[in-house]
Amino acid sequence: MTKQIQVAVQMDPVQSVDIDGDTSFAMLEEAQSRGHACLVYQPEHLSYVEGRVQARVRPVTVRRKHGDHVNLGPERVIDLAKQTDVVLMRQDPPFDMAYITAAHLLEQVQGETLVVNDPAWVRSSPEKIFPLMFADLMPPTMISRDEQAIAQFRAKYKDIIIKPLYGNGGAGVFRLKPDDSNYSSLLETFFEISREPVMVQAFLPSVAQGDKRIILIDGELAGGFNRIPQKGETRSNMHVGGQAAAVELSPRDLEICKRIGPELRRRGLLFVGIDVIGGQLTEINVTSPTGVRELERFTGINATALLWDAIEGKLG
Repeated sequence: MTKQIQVAVQMDPVQSVDIDGDTSFAMLEEAQSRGHACLVYQPEHLSYVEGRVQARVRPVTVRRKHGDHVNLGPERVIDLAKQTDVVLMRQDPPFDMAYITAAHLLEQVQGETLVVNDPAWVRSSPEKIFPLMFADLMPPTMISRDEQAIAQFRAKYKDIIIKPLYGNGGAGVFRLKPDDSNYSSLLETFFEISREPVMVQAFLPSVAQGDKRIILIDGELAGGFNRIPQKGETRSNMHVGGQAAAVELSPRDLEICKRIGPELRRRGLLFVGIDVIGGQLTEINVTSPTGVRELERFTGINATALLWDAIEGKLG
């Protein structure tokens, strides 16, 4: 029998999660089934105090029962490095300064306890920028806030996608066809509300056939499923109505996984979800990837079990 592990999960409130779809909840279920002791806390309950990183945590017990899925024990403050074996950084983006600060704080405990995913590399692997390391696997892409450069890119590729560089869940993603008169006003809006560049990509018509979510555990392929956009929609994210479906991974999908896997391992990114449209890599999700419920439903693969196997292996 595996030694009991002390687990703390930094996540959004467990009381309000969708127990049928939430990946963090599935991770808690799997840890609990292995006899591990689980605690939860929210990012705002994380503190640095005189050289130590603390969290105001609550013991948690979960079950897949609608309306009665969680029991929480009394709050207490713990030293994460001294009183946990594993911290799962699982709060939802946006990838803003609050997120980055949490990663900085958790980096202070890395080495004394195992943080998944490695917070230094989470901070240095933004989900739309990390894939640039594998540019030949991506669709034509630019990152800029130079309006002339963006106009030239649009003139070359005609049909384009513009999206926030640090957005998530499909929010703020726009398709601009060659005759779209909203182009200038859309760029103005982006640049007025943020100092960040935008990501611009050639539109991939194959998105109508779906956007594959592929899950990798410690750099190894676990499996994948498809997310099909609603009719008339270019975004396939589940948050905006995309429908999950079974899919066969192509040789190109497998090549992408083989190429990026060693770098994921090198960065300590144990649980990763990548997005692939028509054989083109569009994102490498390292903050709080989702999809384990859909993967198990369509393939029978329990990615959370594979994750805990990997964690237990690293803890020896």
